[in-house]
Amino acid sequence: MLNLAADTDPRWVEQAVADLGELLLDHAHCERKAAGLAVRLMFRYPDLGYLHEPLSRLAREELAHYEEVLRVIEARGEVIRRQKPSAYAGRLMKEIRSHEPERLIDTLLVAAIIEARSCERFKLLAAAVEDANLAKLYSGLLASEARHHNVYFDLAARAAGGGDIARGRLLELSALEAQILSAPAAGVRMHS
Repeated sequence: MLNLAADTDPRWVEQAVADLGELLLDHAHCERKAAGLAVRLMFRYPDLGYLHEPLSRLAREELAHYEEVLRVIEARGEVIRRQKPSAYAGRLMKEIRSHEPERLIDTLLVAAIIEARSCERFKLLAAAVEDANLAKLYSGLLASEARHHNVYFDLAARAAGGGDIARGRLLELSALEAQILSAPAAGVRMHS
């Protein structure tokens, strides 16, 4: 269902649980960036009406998640601050083809992969964290992330003129995503 080429390394979960403050901060930034991407796509493609309603709903939901994570950060006595992001999304974005409609298709598929990875990792975190409220947060986000993955894939399939074309490219991008995750990371991030 999530179209991932590789599972998360169990060591990631250990590192994430050991540094929840940094992980939560990154999680908040990821939710904000996800909302921003949905809005940017609506601006970049104003003539593609089929994008607007699903992306508008998705952006609002991502911002609600951002606010939810902000409340968790504040409840832990921490504050939102700048953080050096992982190279994950940037490396995936470099794989996006530059000509239309391939640019749109790839952008939507990269977003689908990121949402799928988030879903997988939220499930792992929900099972691993000792804090019941944090486990509840991650469990509660699973369905949304899976739905977002499907929204992005469905939009990519429409932009590509068919699900088979989109699925073929998704498999290529998923294999690249697995390679990206296999590289050593400097710190714990949602997508490192």
